[in-house]
Amino acid sequence: MGKFKKTETGIDGLYVIEPTVFEDNRGFFMETYNKKDFEEIGINYEFVQDNHSKSTKGVLRGLHFQIEYPQSKLVRVIKGEVYDVAVDLRKDSKTYGKYYGVILSEQNKKQFMIPKGFAHGFLVISDEAEFVYKCDEFYHGNDEGGIIWNDETIGIKWPIDKLRWNRKYNTIRKR
Repeated sequence: MGKFKKTETGIDGLYVIEPTVFEDNRGFFMETYNKKDFEEIGINYEFVQDNHSKSTKGVLRGLHFQIEYPQSKLVRVIKGEVYDVAVDLRKDSKTYGKYYGVILSEQNKKQFMIPKGFAHGFLVISDEAEFVYKCDEFYHGNDEGGIIWNDETIGIKWPIDKLRWNRKYNTIRKR
């Protein structure tokens, strides 16, 4: 087995990536990205920017997408847990308008490879979460679009059973 396991999601180009983790009584070690090893599993991007965010429980970030300068993203959680979602916005795709969601956490160490042409968002389900991601295009502040988190045509099943929407702060809060 290689250093990374790629799992299909049913949406072309959208993958869950699991790194090989070496654990012992001292802790763990893992590679989170290796260009050569990613190319071996069919993932070939030239990343140009890394981002890091921190959010508290109930914060829902997204669904964001870039219009003229779309970004592919390799995302993961280094602290806490989120429900991460990608929505296919590629009009020529057979899965246009479909979404895939996955739990990303510091425990499972899974990553989500999101290609260009997707809206992306996540909901923090732990007390707080730190989220990091690599992008293959630089961020352009005036190039961002968005889709409301509860768009009925997409029908994302967010894990919000014990949370409530807070319009003032654009977050979901614990009841």
